[in-house]
Amino acid sequence: MNYETVIGLETHAQLLTESKMFCSCSTKFGAPPNTNICPICTGQPGTLPVTNKKAIELALKTAIALNCKIEPHSIFARKHYFYPDLPKDYQVSQYEEPLATGGYLEIEVDGIKKRIGITRVHLEEDAGKLIHVGAARIMGAEESLVDYNRTGTPLMEIVSEPDLRSPRDAAVYTQTLANLLQYIGVCDAKMEEGSLRCDANLSLRPVGQREFGTKTEVKNMNSFKAIEKALLAEEKRHAEVLNEGGKIVQETRFFDDVTETTTGMRSKEFAHDYRYFPEPDLVPVEPSKEWIDEIRESIGELPAAIEQRFIQDYKIAKLMVKILIEKKLIGRFFEEAVKLYGHTDKAPIIANWIAGEIAAYSNENHKRFEDLDFTPAQLVEILRLIDDGTLSGKMAKEVLFTVLKTGKQVKDVIAESGLTQISNEAELEKIVQEVIKNNPKQVKQFKAGKETVMMFLVGQVMKLSKGRANPALANQLLKRALGKN
Repeated sequence: MNYETVIGLETHAQLLTESKMFCSCSTKFGAPPNTNICPICTGQPGTLPVTNKKAIELALKTAIALNCKIEPHSIFARKHYFYPDLPKDYQVSQYEEPLATGGYLEIEVDGIKKRIGITRVHLEEDAGKLIHVGAARIMGAEESLVDYNRTGTPLMEIVSEPDLRSPRDAAVYTQTLANLLQYIGVCDAKMEEGSLRCDANLSLRPVGQREFGTKTEVKNMNSFKAIEKALLAEEKRHAEVLNEGGKIVQETRFFDDVTETTTGMRSKEFAHDYRYFPEPDLVPVEPSKEWIDEIRESIGELPAAIEQRFIQDYKIAKLMVKILIEKKLIGRFFEEAVKLYGHTDKAPIIANWIAGEIAAYSNENHKRFEDLDFTPAQLVEILRLIDDGTLSGKMAKEVLFTVLKTGKQVKDVIAESGLTQISNEAELEKIVQEVIKNNPKQVKQFKAGKETVMMFLVGQVMKLSKGRANPALANQLLKRALGKN
């Protein structure tokens, strides 16, 4: 039977606040275990939480960017479940009355644009972190330790409509959303650090059927590639079970990125299992129109608009622009370099270096763009040295990689390595004459009309000059010396 895949995503984004959702504890990542905690975030009796205004502001900014309706009145609720990383035995979240509803996010998958509905955007607090001893997961572990540092960290949950129709759609949606969150400055979207996490609900239904099939929730996807791989595995499993006449059980499943398979963790809870009720210690959230308008004005240019502007203003191919706007920092680097270069028509060259050589270095050395010790001014300096003939394209790449690796200045790398192109006619003339003298056979062939030999002679000039000769000038001097100019 042919099936249609239906996917909805619940994305949790850790908000870029300095303090937690309901207390003043730090949210800094990497602190020693159980050092960023207090009686409020660990649920001690008699404590009273106070809502973090900055967290509300960042969530409102996200809702506006996602074209949502900001609800005039929203409330926090207690979501009850019992797990060692939840010290209060309930999580403060939003349920029946969320912060924002009914938005959308436009994505582009293999050249096709799709509009994915956003059901809701709401605020909640994070749970702690379990560290299992003796096994990667709680099953099989000798013991589990609890780090409550993350407890109470402001989280924003973005729930999509079940509009995604393939694992590829889901991966692109998550990447597009992560990019948007980075651009508007609400989340750093570092999946490897857990600041962006994604749970996926997947079901299959016969093609043409309107009713949804039974869904399963997939967890433990810590990269965009992992999202696609996990959902491909779950999609395949659903089809196999259904084709064999079996039934899908609603449950939460764990993705193993080594075996690229999913395994059952626990039965999937329903909303009534959590016994939601309004949080009595927190006031409702009722943002004023003036505050919403102020936040709206602060958002700035969004990735989709930047993409169109780069294509129109800088005449750059769409695929190249996708790389440039992958992160806000890359786009800023590019525009600053274009500004310093002073020639808009040179923008495609700058884009090629960023998306080509710099991206290649980052990938090969497993470094993020933001971690590179390199500035737009240094890139422009290298490009100008190519323009004036000081460096060849090959030399420029060597200089670039050395600068990226060592953090040294461009001029210092050139001085230490001797990487300069010979563009002085008198200096190059001596090498040309030596090549002519040492290759009489090829010179005779060239004079007899075999012009392809010129490539060989230029190559000999490059070899003798240890790659430093200006190829165009070498070609010109050879032709002149052999009477062809």
